[in-house]
Amino acid sequence: MSIRNAIASVAVNDLQAVLPWYAKLFGRPADSRPMPDVAEWKFEGGGWLQVYQLRERAGHGSVTLAVTDLALQITELRKAGIDAGTPMTSPKVQVVMIKDPDGNSIAFSQALDRSMAH
Repeated sequence: MSIRNAIASVAVNDLQAVLPWYAKLFGRPADSRPMPDVAEWKFEGGGWLQVYQLRERAGHGSVTLAVTDLALQITELRKAGIDAGTPMTSPKVQVVMIKDPDGNSIAFSQALDRSMAH
């Protein structure tokens, strides 16, 4: 198999309208704009998040972003004015879920068990 990486994606109603929110979420503008209706953010451990405009699918997506320190991530979200809610915890993982302006679910997850994806 020749798969080397993965790109997660979420559809939005109006890309131009949500770009400032995603830039605030990640603390930077998109790393790539390969097409007019697509913005992409690259992560240091590999992988990308692609946000694209497609009204008929908008708000029905979800993506999980792996973090090394969920408490720090929650602090950063709050500093950006994004309500992070209360983390959910199990013996294997801690997760906090937020919604983008169109209703897509974005989970930030910290693995507590070394067998989990990082």
